[in-house]
This record gives sequence, structure tokens and C-alpha cells, in this order.
Amino acid sequence: MKTIRIIKPDRILQGNINLPASKSISNRLLIMQALCGNEFSLGNLSKASDTVLLQKLLNRIKATAGSRDAVELDCSDAGADLRFLTALLSVTPGRWVLTGSDRMKQRPVGDLVESLKQLGAAIEYLGNVGFPPLLIKGRNLRSAELNVNAGISSQFISSLLMTAPLFPEGLTLNLKGEMVSEPYIDMTVRLINECGVKARKWKHKIRVEHGVYSCAGFTIEPDWSAASFWYQAAALSEKTDFFLPGLREKSLQGDSLLVSAFNVFGIRSDFIPQVSSQQSAVGSQQEKVSRKKSAVGSQQSAGKSLQTADCRLPTTFGLHLTKKPFELEGFYYDFTHHPDLALPTIACCAALGIRSRFEGLKSLLIKESDRVRALTTELKKLGCKINLISGEFPVIEIQPSKLISKPDIIIDTYRDHRMAMTFAMLAMKTGTITINDPDVVIKSYPGFWDDLESAGFQLR
Repeated sequence: MKTIRIIKPDRILQGNINLPASKSISNRLLIMQALCGNEFSLGNLSKASDTVLLQKLLNRIKATAGSRDAVELDCSDAGADLRFLTALLSVTPGRWVLTGSDRMKQRPVGDLVESLKQLGAAIEYLGNVGFPPLLIKGRNLRSAELNVNAGISSQFISSLLMTAPLFPEGLTLNLKGEMVSEPYIDMTVRLINECGVKARKWKHKIRVEHGVYSCAGFTIEPDWSAASFWYQAAALSEKTDFFLPGLREKSLQGDSLLVSAFNVFGIRSDFIPQVSSQQSAVGSQQEKVSRKKSAVGSQQSAGKSLQTADCRLPTTFGLHLTKKPFELEGFYYDFTHHPDLALPTIACCAALGIRSRFEGLKSLLIKESDRVRALTTELKKLGCKINLISGEFPVIEIQPSKLISKPDIIIDTYRDHRMAMTFAMLAMKTGTITINDPDVVIKSYPGFWDDLESAGFQLR
């Protein structure tokens, strides 16, 4: 198996990198675009393998819709793709076999299938009940008010919501149980509204009206989940002066709470407007004019000039990270609503030797890997004193310890992109680390290794 050795000669994080576009936003917009049949403009679409695969599958669906022969669609290890397509194919004429990798066939989809069946969907299991592969026969579905389990996967709920405008009278969902990954449900509701269909969420109920998606165009934000690994590196550094262009304080993505979550590790986050080269040219001319005016008039003119420039050429924003001293005796976090932040945050506490306890890890059991067991197993290789309380609601506890790095220690990534990126950043603390199967990062962050090198890490 291919391995990569990451070396960080110092503990300084400086420079700037362009994060990949949000995979979560990209995939939702592609589904909505396919459901309305109108290919509206999508700027800064994610290049992650999951999104590229979804585009390919949607093109095949469009080309073969209505075929009498069953069309096989392989989602590989892309869980969101399979879940979103399960609902989309239920309303798309044709016979479809929806499948994936061996790991995908172990990831449950039963609750989503049963909800769709209540709406009249024709879906059969071709293997184990409750799991892919699925045989789906597309047909018109009916409206209903459904009770759905909100405690398994937010993607089940998002899949239903995005398809809901096609139902004659829309759809109402009553969310039962403790909700997981709620910010991703909120993202879906906001995007449905952005694309011209009325959707409303209140308490434990969501209502989507019948309608047609309509959107002139959409520019997709950089990915806050990808930013989590740079926050991890910053927290492990001795000094940070790092810039992430494009990130905004007011984001569709719930993982933007990194700003407050990592403040306890001494990370200061400042949102800074970035003026484009065209704006700079406009500003320079305006500055020349303003110099001819009085001091008071000059200040007023500068203010008006900035507003004018903003209207003509919208100012872009970026996030500037710096490091300040901090003291933290203990740390607790519940990742129920932010599961993608679990790995970098837990590994960060392990590397800093902070006594900590983590809950809300249930959904991590059914990700690309069993992330709870994968993370604890690999951290132990580095000498971390970590305790896993197994069960339906697992808990991870970390005792103060110092991570070690030896040439013969190789970190397994379990074909999981977030495992690879999380452990790569530990080189900031250990000086060097070797991991298996580095190419898995293409699932969400294809340019990760290039960005790591540009930030002063060495790869061998």
C-alpha cells in the first residue's frame, strides 16, 4: 500500500491556501438542479470525488430515464450520493439499481427507504434488508405528513426534503428523537428557499411546499469542514499567521462554529475584506480625487468610494488565523450536530495532552469507516492514553499524555479521507508522521497534499 511521510521542521503555520468548495452545498444544488431540469449556473462547484461522481451519475440518469432495462448506478463509497439519489430515483421514470462499495453495503438506509415507501415509492432490497443495493422503480409519489427518525442521519431527511417540491401538495416531516447533524438539515432548508421553493423549519417540524426549483445561479462557499484541519494545525502550532480566502462569518455551513470552538485553544479568527485587483484600481483613482479635498471631505469621500466599489465589484472576505497563549485544564464536547469536526478536535486534544471527554459520536460509527474505533486505534499507536466506552452511544476519554513518533509507526486511514487529513496535521506536534493510503483525500479535498506543502510541510 502507498504511504506518505509528513515532516514539519518547525511549529509555525503561515501563508495562505484556497480551500476546496463545499461538497455539502455542491451536492445539494446538483440534486435540486436535476429535479427541476434546468441547469442553472453553479460557480465554484466542488471538485471532490463525491461531487464529480454525483455529476456523472446524474448525467447517466438523465440519459437513460424511462429505460425498460434496469440501469445500475454505483455510488462507490459516497454515502450522501447514494442517499440523495435514493429519493431522486424514486420519482424518476425507469428501473434503477443503486449500489456501492462493500463498506457502503454496511451503511444503513432502511429508515429512508421506509419513509419513501409511505409516499408510494417502489423500492426493493437486493441484499440485506435495510442496506444497499436497492432496486428502485421510479413513479409519481403522493404527499403526506411523515414521522421520521431524526437520530440516524441528517442526509435521510435532506434527501426527502429536496424531493418534496415534486409531490402534489408538498411534504411535512415530524422529526422524532434527538436530532443529529441539525445544521446540515438547516442548510438544506435554506438552499431550497434560495432556489425558489418555500420551506420552513420550526421546532421538530419541517414543511416544504409544492413548487419548481428556480435559480439564476449560485456561487458555492469554501468548505468549512476542510478548514477544520487547518484549525487543528493552528492549535498545535507555536505561532500562526495564516489566511483562508473566501470564508465568511455568515455561512450556510454549521461547521463555521470552528471560530468559537477553537477559540479555547488560543486560535483567534478575524474576518478580513479582500479587495480585488479591479477594486484596487478603482480605489486608487478615487484616492487621487479624494486627496484634493479637505481632510473632512476626504474621509467622507473615502467612505462613499468604498461603498461604490462594493456595489460594482463585491468585496470578498477571508479568514485570518493567529495564535495566542491559552490555558485549558479540561475539555468537553458533544459532536451530535457537528460530526465532521470530531476527528480533528479529538486528535488536537490528544496531541496537546488535554484531559477531555467527547460524546455525540453515534453517527461516526456509520461513516466511511467506524471513525470512533479507527481514531482510538491509531491514536494509541502514538502513545495516546485514550479510553473508548463502546455501545450505541460511544464516549471517548483522553488522559494527559505526550504523543510519540517513531519511523516504524504507520497510521492506517481505513479508506477514510478525514482520518488521513487529521493524522497528517499531527506532524505539527510530533515533527513527523507516516500514513497509509494518502490518496483517499480526493473524496473531499483533492488538493490537500499540495496545500500542505505550500504551508511548510514536507512530503516524502
